[in-house]
Amino acid sequence: MALDRQLVGTVRPDVHVLNAPLSRRTWSEYGFLWLVLLLAPFALAYGIFAVVSTAAIAATVVGLFVAGAVVVGGRGWGALYRGLVRGLLGVDITPPAPYVRRPRGFWRTIGAMVGDAAGWRAVLFMIASVPATLVGFVVSTTFLVAGLFGLTYWTWYRFLPLQQAPDGTWNHGGAFVDTLLGQLLVALGGLVLLLVWPWVQRLFVTLIRVLAVALLSPTRASLRVAELEASRADTVDDADARLRRIERDLHDGTQARLVAIAMQLGEAKEQIADRDDPSQTAELLDTAHASTKEALVELRELARGIHPPALDDGLEVALATLAGRAPLPVTVDVAPEVEADGRLAPAIESIAYFTIAELVTNAAKHARASGMHVLVERPGTGASDGPGDAVRIQVRDDGRGGAIVVPADGSGLRSGLAGLAERARSVDGTFDLSSPVGGPTVVTVTLPTAPPGRG
Repeated sequence: MALDRQLVGTVRPDVHVLNAPLSRRTWSEYGFLWLVLLLAPFALAYGIFAVVSTAAIAATVVGLFVAGAVVVGGRGWGALYRGLVRGLLGVDITPPAPYVRRPRGFWRTIGAMVGDAAGWRAVLFMIASVPATLVGFVVSTTFLVAGLFGLTYWTWYRFLPLQQAPDGTWNHGGAFVDTLLGQLLVALGGLVLLLVWPWVQRLFVTLIRVLAVALLSPTRASLRVAELEASRADTVDDADARLRRIERDLHDGTQARLVAIAMQLGEAKEQIADRDDPSQTAELLDTAHASTKEALVELRELARGIHPPALDDGLEVALATLAGRAPLPVTVDVAPEVEADGRLAPAIESIAYFTIAELVTNAAKHARASGMHVLVERPGTGASDGPGDAVRIQVRDDGRGGAIVVPADGSGLRSGLAGLAERARSVDGTFDLSSPVGGPTVVTVTLPTAPPGRG
């Protein structure tokens, strides 16, 4: 879970019982309680106002705007608390997706503001954290002050006013604590309170931290939505780039060649009509015939780039055809279990095929590999276990290694490997790369047998 991942590493092994009262972590947590306590009245007032305003003044249009603005404003409070948790507790909480949606229509805009989940979660944290903060601060301060009081009592008890005991004697603070044994026991009690203080304080700080991680971080559903939105945008960009490349290839290659064929046939037609030299006419026809063959080859290559015809006979046949046309030796092993229960979904087969084709091309161009091995299997049938409704592809080359996945930059451009990783994630797949310098490079891709929602 996201909560578990964000709490990993918060327990520091260098903090022991004896040095805990003097550790930086303890005083950072105490400072955190101070700051959160100072914010508590304002946060509680804001949270109550958010709830009351939504219920009370939402009956009017202006009230809806105010309520929506207050809810969205809770995001600012959430950012403030995340900063405190990060700076003083050392826990980095992932912020939710920013509020950038602008739905069309007046009522949709109002609904998006009033129903902002991240804002409401921040408001809930502001209300729920107040009791833990108050109790935690009071208990922590009580342990700290009482511990310091007892530990240092022997140094300042003389300045206490004299009190007469029942036996008629006069002493400072009482007959027992005015003795050496009493002062030692008080100091020992103060030392115990100081040693216990950090751990008692940590209980309340941990509670607040858990609340912060649970309510101020994005939910799994919102993370998935954001990931799908980004993946959809990247998929659209990839499709647009592919269409532009096809258009460019058709315009600069096939179309130009067909125009040349038409001109050559026109010249041949004129020569036939004028009864010129038959040898020149035959030469023009031969050139047009050769150009027609080349245009057909180019069209086949373009069609293969869109959807390889070999995929019509299954992934295994398509990969065997790909290996036969590869610029380096490629060994393909497709486990019988891959298509034992029926073929993969066409979209998954296409992703698998083009992923392997791109990796073969990269190995031949950049890795200086002398050979490759492609393994396609169902997880759970090979060396490692996994879900049965998935297919795992492992591509290994003996090249020089050192490959990395370059993420998208500001212009949206990605390296070939980053595009493959994004294509796998678009269908809830995974993409793992292991490429130490010197090789070998191993790429492991796991894909579902069908796109999400079509299982």
